[in-house]
Amino acid sequence: MGLATWRHKGRALLLGAILLGAPMSAQADHRQAFVGGVEDLPLMDGLAEDRAAGLVFDKPDGRLVDAYASGSVSPEAVGTFYKETLPELGWRVVGPLIFEREGERLSIEIEGSASEVLVRFHLAPR
Repeated sequence: MGLATWRHKGRALLLGAILLGAPMSAQADHRQAFVGGVEDLPLMDGLAEDRAAGLVFDKPDGRLVDAYASGSVSPEAVGTFYKETLPELGWRVVGPLIFEREGERLSIEIEGSASEVLVRFHLAPR
């Protein structure tokens, strides 16, 4: 097979990947990250979880999760993100950054300044 044929096939594959929406290395990866131990608790963009500091423990009456994340975002932005996002995922607001769903209670604590925060997620049975 000649070089021209390979180039033609390469272009066809590239065009097919673009049309089918296949991820390309030059495109950004927009997969949502989740907090460890809570498969449907999204990790806000701009936060990075410290998995070594966390704890996940299954008890007979439910799971216990402590997770920590930090990042260069404001405390207000973190609070707003979770107040808006968690009710869409079935969590009911029961207090300032306290949510309940299906026998579990999630509390979120935010510490930090306008440019750097530490966030603690605590999930426990109600």
